[in-house]
Amino acid sequence: MGVLLNPGNTGFEEAINSEIYVDKTQLIAFTNKNLKTKQKNICISRPRRFGKSMAADMLVAYYSKGCDSKELFSNLKIAEDKSFEKHLNKYNVIHLGIQRFLRLAKNDVSQMVDFLDEDILDELMTAFPNVKKPKRLNAISFLENIFAQIGEQFIFVIDEWDQPFRKKKSNGEMTVYLDYLRDLLKDQDYCALAYMTGILSIKKYGEHSALNMFQEYSMTNQRELAEFTGFTENEVRILCEKYDMDFSETKKWYDGYNLKGLSIYNPRSVVMSMTGHDYDNYWTSTETYEALKDYIKMDFDGLKEKVTKMIAGERIPINTRKFQNDMTTFSSADDVLTLLIHLGYLTYDFATKTTWIPNNEVQDEFINSIEDGGWEEVMSSIRKSDELLQATLDMDQEKVAGLIAQSHMENSSILQYNDENSLACVISLAYYSAKNKYIMHRELATGKGFADIVYIPRKNVDLPALVIELKYNQSAETAIEQIKNKNYTKKIKEYSGEILLIGINYDKDKNHTCMIEKITK
Repeated sequence: MGVLLNPGNTGFEEAINSEIYVDKTQLIAFTNKNLKTKQKNICISRPRRFGKSMAADMLVAYYSKGCDSKELFSNLKIAEDKSFEKHLNKYNVIHLGIQRFLRLAKNDVSQMVDFLDEDILDELMTAFPNVKKPKRLNAISFLENIFAQIGEQFIFVIDEWDQPFRKKKSNGEMTVYLDYLRDLLKDQDYCALAYMTGILSIKKYGEHSALNMFQEYSMTNQRELAEFTGFTENEVRILCEKYDMDFSETKKWYDGYNLKGLSIYNPRSVVMSMTGHDYDNYWTSTETYEALKDYIKMDFDGLKEKVTKMIAGERIPINTRKFQNDMTTFSSADDVLTLLIHLGYLTYDFATKTTWIPNNEVQDEFINSIEDGGWEEVMSSIRKSDELLQATLDMDQEKVAGLIAQSHMENSSILQYNDENSLACVISLAYYSAKNKYIMHRELATGKGFADIVYIPRKNVDLPALVIELKYNQSAETAIEQIKNKNYTKKIKEYSGEILLIGINYDKDKNHTCMIEKITK
C-alpha cells in the first residue's frame, strides 16, 4: 500500500466501526455502472460534514488493489448487487486529498500542482519499476506509458477538489490547477473512473470549462444520487427509535434539505444529536457564524429583503444558473444565495426554482449573523415575538394590533409597506418565536386578498391553532368573516381542538386593528 496509490481500507473500516454508521454502499453500484463509460467522470458537491470523505474512503476500500475488503463489505447493501465481486479490489486507485497538498504548499496553487505531480509520479515509479520512462517525465506521461505498455487502468478519487477556490478566494492562480486536472483526466484511456468531491461544482472559467466532461451532482440538482447526500427520513426514523429520540423534534432541527423531492437530514448533526441525546447546533458549530454573515451583508439590491423573507419562513425564487462556482465572483443577490445553497445554509427546490432556510439549526445561525448590527428592524420584531404570541393567546386584541403595527412600520425600510406578501412577511417575523411551538403554513389567497397564515401546534404542544387573515382598508371583522365563509379552518385537516381566528386590518392612514375569536374544531 502507498500514501496515494492503493492506500488501503483503513479509513472506511473506521467509519463502519463507529457507533453510528448508515449504509450508503449502494453508491458503489452507481459508480460500477459508470466505470469505463463516457459517464466515468463524476463530481459530487455537497456541504462540509455531509459525508464526502467517508464516501471517498468507501470507494478506495472497494476498488483498491493491495487490500482485501470482501469481509468489510460482506454485511452491507452492496454485497447483494450483481456487480459486487466483479470490481472488488481489482483496480489501482489514486486517492488525492487536495486540502493536504494545498497546506503543504502554503496555499501556493502552482506549487501545490507541482507537489501533486511529483508525489503521484514517485509512487507510480516505485509500483511499476519495469515501465519505460518517457522523455518528458511527469505523472501524466508515466500513466500513459503504463497503460500503453501493460494495459493497466486507474481509478482516481479526488477529495475536496475545490479547496483552492475556497481557501484562496481568488481566481488568479487557478488556471494552472484546472489545466492539470483536465490533462490528468480528460480523454485519458488509463482513467477507468474519476470521482471528485467538493462543496463547489466544476468552476465555470472560460476555456477551462473543458472540465465539463464531468457529470455533476450538486445541491441544486443531486439527480439520482440524492439519497446518498445525507440521511434519508427513513434512516433517521430508525435511529430515533434506536436512541429513543423524538422524531418530530429531530425533523424540526435537522431536516429540510430538499433534493429532487427527497427529504434529506444533516448527517453530522443527527449523529451528534443521537449519541448526545439532545438537540443543539452541531453542524453550524463547526464554523463561526461570520462565514454566513460576510455573505448576507453583501451590498446587492434585493439581498436584504430576500434574506429577511427567508428568516420569516418564506421561499424565494432564485436563478442559480449564473453562479460561477467560486467564492468571489458575485454579480447579483441570486449568486450569493446560490453559494449559500452549496454551503448548506439554504436548500433548493429544483422543480419550483425556489430556496429557503432548511431547519431550526440553520435558522439560529442566520439570527446569530444579523444580531450584530444592520438588521435592527428585523431583530426588533424577533425579540418582541414572545410578547406578541402571548398577547395573541391571551386574546388581547389591542396589544396584538399595536405590536404588529410597530413591526410593520419598522420593517417598511426593507419591505414594501402596501404589499400583500410583504405584510405577510411582517406577520411571520412578528410571530417568529411561534416556530418553536408551531408549524407555520402560508397560502396566498386568490385575487387581491392577502395571504393567509396558519400555525399548527407541534406534537405534544397544548396550545390552540392560529388562523390569521390580513386585510387592507377594510376591517378586522371582515377578515374574521372571510375565515369563516371560506372555511379556512377545514384546511388544517389533521388538527382538532381550539382554534384562534385572528383578523388583522390596516388602513391608508397606517392604523392597525385586530379581532380575535376562539372556536373549537
